[in-house]
Amino acid sequence: MGDLRKHKTPAAALIIGLMIACASWGQTSDEIANPDPTEWLSYGRDYQEQRYSPLAQIKTDNVQDLGLAWFMDTDSNRGLEATPLVADGVMYVSGSWSVVYALDAKTGERLWSFDPEVDKAYGKRACCDVVNRGVALYDDKVIFGTLDGRLIALDKATGAIVWSVSTIAGEQGSYSITGAPRAANGFV
Repeated sequence: MGDLRKHKTPAAALIIGLMIACASWGQTSDEIANPDPTEWLSYGRDYQEQRYSPLAQIKTDNVQDLGLAWFMDTDSNRGLEATPLVADGVMYVSGSWSVVYALDAKTGERLWSFDPEVDKAYGKRACCDVVNRGVALYDDKVIFGTLDGRLIALDKATGAIVWSVSTIAGEQGSYSITGAPRAANGFV
């Protein structure tokens, strides 16, 4: 894409704005690239996206002792395809209709949830049901895409909106975001 500042398109303006909005503090690129073994800070765990956990507590000789610690009701009977992220004992996960949850990872207690209130008419435009495949953690924010094409950043601690932008030029077409965003080096 080259130097996006030379372009006058809404997409270029959006990317430049997100570069500025993601000054690094909180989850940094270095932390995501080299996560603590007990954390899952990015889709696929790190930037290599190998989905490999170095933890060794579960072994072939104790796997039969595992059981359900807790569960969460998402208040929806639609598809769930998100990879949960875990940082500092909090699990962040997205559900259908782009709803995002923050849960105590040990107890499952809901700390907050955020419903972006996607118009249900978007359900017929989506290719693959009303799923959301995950969030990104970066700069003390939870960043995610919505079924109606918005990119939203929430405060990690409270779930309050920090910023929200439409990624769709105008209102034409059937566009959605169902994939988990990636954040690195001040970019989303």
